[in-house]
Amino acid sequence: MDPRLFATVFSTVFLAELGDKTQLATLLYAAKSPEARWTVFAGAALALVLTSAIGVLAGDFVSRHVDARTLSRVAGAGFIAIGLWTFAKA
Repeated sequence: MDPRLFATVFSTVFLAELGDKTQLATLLYAAKSPEARWTVFAGAALALVLTSAIGVLAGDFVSRHVDARTLSRVAGAGFIAIGLWTFAKA
């Protein structure tokens, strides 16, 4: 395992998930059912693991058919477009 890659992925996903709608929904479920907080945790954790697995599998598939440089450019352009759209709507 590459520890630098692990640290990069962990920190990126951790920071991206803080305060997002998924975390807020999990907070609300836990507040609504405090006696079932471990059930809420297990459900949320499994959901994140499965969505991450889908992302890894999709990334593997796409990387077999699209050059990494092209993929980075498309992803970058997509993030810029979303940022501009968000800025324009604000």
